[in-house]
Amino acid sequence: MPEQQKWTRTVLKEGDKQNFPKKGDLVSIHYTGCLYDPSKEHNMGKQFDSSENPEANRGPLSTRIGVKNVIQGWDEGVLEMSLGEQSILTIPGPYAYGDRYV
Repeated sequence: MPEQQKWTRTVLKEGDKQNFPKKGDLVSIHYTGCLYDPSKEHNMGKQFDSSENPEANRGPLSTRIGVKNVIQGWDEGVLEMSLGEQSILTIPGPYAYGDRYV
């Protein structure tokens, strides 16, 4: 993914297109974290985390959005998603975990 882009969003299932979160809103999100791999479908390489992992038994992540509680790509990308939407956010390192290993 080009480094100059903050993130991209691929919509898999449209939401209601009416209810969007605002900065500071509490959102609950199921997510799957994968490494970027351009040879895979939707560029989704090796999975490193998931809220739907039955072994972890933790359910959706509930967090305030837009207030730096999560990685920057989520803080910005989730604000553009409407209620019920399912999307893939592709987020390069500087807007995700930086140089840290996942």
